Amino acid sequence: MKTLIIFLQICILYIFTYIGTVIHNFFHLVIPGSIIGLLLLFICLCFKIVPLKWIENGAGFLLSLLMLFFIPTTVGVMNYPSLLSIHGALLVLAVLLSTIISITIAGTAGQFFEKKAQKRKDDKE
Repeated sequence: MKTLIIFLQICILYIFTYIGTVIHNFFHLVIPGSIIGLLLLFICLCFKIVPLKWIENGAGFLLSLLMLFFIPTTVGVMNYPSLLSIHGALLVLAVLLSTIISITIAGTAGQFFEKKAQKRKDDKE
């Protein structure tokens, strides 16, 4: 029974992706249809049009399989040895630097907003 529920929840997620693709094709938008579908799903979840329990297990199942979707890409890189040479090292360096910068900015912003919230809380008391 749980398998059937997960299958139906994945179908709901697919319906949102399909609706996003239809919107993308109809209006000839620059944003991909899958992203439009995710935004529609997000809006429906925010306004409680679609309850979280309708998609929770299906989304969790897909997230648990997410790493399997990257295996073909990783194996495909082996066909391009130039990516593993100096260009590959530069690519890895760029990814590491951008990750460190993103983490630093996110952490700094988080601390800033936390201090601001704490100050407002202290002012109220």
